[in-house]
Amino acid sequence: MQYLKDLNPAQREAVEYLDGPQMIVAGAGSGKTKVLTYKIAYLIKKGFEPENLLSLTFTNKAANEMKERIKDLIGKKAEVLWMGTFHSIFAKILRHEARHINYESNFSIYDTIDSLSLVQSIITDFNIEIEALTPNSVRHRISFLKNHMIMPDEFRKTHKNSFLEEKIADIYKEYQKRLVEYNAMDFDDLLLKPIELFNSSTYIHNKYKKKFNYLLVDEFQDTNKAQYELLKMLIGREGNISVVGDDAQSIYSWRGANLANLFDFQKDFPKHKLFRLEQNYRSTKMILKAADSIIKNNKNQVEKTLWTENAEGEPVQIVKCSDEKDEASQISKFIKHEMTKKKISFSHFAILYRTNAQSRALEDIFRREKIPYTIIGGTEFYKRKEVKDVIAYLRVISNQQDEESLLRIMNFPQRGIGTTTITRMLAFADKHSLTLFETMTRVFEVIDIKERIQKNVKGFKVLLDKYIGLKDKLSVGELTRALVDELGILRMFKEENTPDSITRYENVSELLGSLTEFSIQNNNAPLEEFLQDISLVSDIDNYEDKKNCVTFMTIHSAKGLEWPIVFVSGCEEEIFPLSNKFSTDASVEEERRLFYVALTRAQQKAYVLHARSRYRFGEVAYQSRSRFIDELDPATVKDVNGNMGRKSNRKTKKEIYYEYFEKVDYEDFNQDNKSLRPGARVMHDKFGLGKVTDVVGSGDTLKATVHFEGNNVKQLMLKFAKLKVL
Repeated sequence: MQYLKDLNPAQREAVEYLDGPQMIVAGAGSGKTKVLTYKIAYLIKKGFEPENLLSLTFTNKAANEMKERIKDLIGKKAEVLWMGTFHSIFAKILRHEARHINYESNFSIYDTIDSLSLVQSIITDFNIEIEALTPNSVRHRISFLKNHMIMPDEFRKTHKNSFLEEKIADIYKEYQKRLVEYNAMDFDDLLLKPIELFNSSTYIHNKYKKKFNYLLVDEFQDTNKAQYELLKMLIGREGNISVVGDDAQSIYSWRGANLANLFDFQKDFPKHKLFRLEQNYRSTKMILKAADSIIKNNKNQVEKTLWTENAEGEPVQIVKCSDEKDEASQISKFIKHEMTKKKISFSHFAILYRTNAQSRALEDIFRREKIPYTIIGGTEFYKRKEVKDVIAYLRVISNQQDEESLLRIMNFPQRGIGTTTITRMLAFADKHSLTLFETMTRVFEVIDIKERIQKNVKGFKVLLDKYIGLKDKLSVGELTRALVDELGILRMFKEENTPDSITRYENVSELLGSLTEFSIQNNNAPLEEFLQDISLVSDIDNYEDKKNCVTFMTIHSAKGLEWPIVFVSGCEEEIFPLSNKFSTDASVEEERRLFYVALTRAQQKAYVLHARSRYRFGEVAYQSRSRFIDELDPATVKDVNGNMGRKSNRKTKKEIYYEYFEKVDYEDFNQDNKSLRPGARVMHDKFGLGKVTDVVGSGDTLKATVHFEGNNVKQLMLKFAKLKVL
């Protein structure tokens, strides 16, 4: 075991420990991935069979990187490891055992867009018109409840006296019912259904408990209640489990992560042994000292002190900017300066921000300065409309019960099947206890549908049946190319010949290429396997650090990554830390952990930027710098006066306003809707937070001009917009 010599004493001790439950508290940059991979290799060398090891991560990227490293250590044995994300591993188990919980093995996996669409359908069907119950807020609430393992009936019992909560309970119950009817699961079900499976069958529970004789968990601080419950259900009598985590990097409470799991583990396994990895291999002494001075302000933490043998390094650069344009301009100049001085490339830089909206000003300046950049975490490829449309066809071909996907493609490309026709078909299906797919065969029995449209429905059904028949005869790539060609999707986008349609054309072409590549790489694996893979892929899984460009991403997406030089932008109160007004989960302690994560992405140098003013919600907001800047140890920071950027902006508030937008005329404001007067702050399901700058019209024609964060201006018909006044 010569490779163990690569480890420091603390790492080696953690790797060689095999006497029961183990918790490894691994500080930022302390080599936790190395410890996990070496531990797996060590277990195999000690006689554990690789197919009996279960290693759980939080991104496919992390799982793939670990698997490659283990292959380097032990060879092909690594290929049979059960290694992947919680969702992918338990989806694999559910495919095998679905029949035991009233599912077919070809179940669809709904992403957030599919779930939102289903919630919207239920709200419409239930005729619920309550301003506070938007589809997005209800979907978020359902996901929150499922993350905390609270099912509809239990939720109803504890919220009997609230009309709103009772409505949510009704929607939630129907949502779960329809998922089963459609043979579909959402992301949260991929964790809840295995618990249901193990509870319903002692035989199956014991089967997997015996199969996995050692459990390893990465990023344990990010686990939610259901994930921790699953781990406890799978641990054998020997207590063979090793969890690796860092409380200082727990930043996902908004998606259900429960920091308490770190502390509960120590209570649930009193015989556990705690290991601390405190030597940092990533950052300079200065960056580490700065980050440590921040995180020490949090009360709820596991005590540890990171140290490093790396160079002292430069202080954290605190840069004051006049506004977001100046911030972007200064960042571009600092990048050019650092490249000239250190002879480094664009790929050595990352710009991190708290919210995606902050990238807009950066993009404008970087395009002007001709600096190449890539944005991670925008609209994910598989969630783009035209890509989802093609995937919806594949889902229906795989699973004819998937009504949400069938509704999505019923009239795409247009075939004259409108909303009225679909409503009548759904009513017929409900009356005769049929699925929508089965109803298509009997469309000639549906009253009040014109003969021409009946023929269109029948033709569509014949097309779907054809490809259902070809599903197991062609590879996924061949099947989809033939389907897209017959539907004329690429031809349609090409003939449209607009910038938007050309982009859609390229996206569908890219999808076809990825399908062909999947078929070749996976030896013509079935369609269901491809659909599962893409359902569980995240934007960060496709991040390539080999491209020579500056990386833009949110701090949440950056966890686990590193760059020589990092810029943390927008460090102002109400942006970072994010205001509690805009996010109920934005606790200051979690925001501080996020700031700690941002700083510890930097290997050599960190810039922290804050602006005097920033254009937000349609007006110039004068900002105060983030409290986190003031918490940094003064010995670790250096104020930069922006000498490298443009001179301080001394324009008046009015002049800055005119620089962004033309004058807004308030004279036409209609008094019928006083709550939506200019200046009102509003929330929109899709566009987020905004500020009303104009309201015109009356009654059903009332329109509002709203400036959303990120300088995104929209004119909305209030009858349909469902704006929530804050």
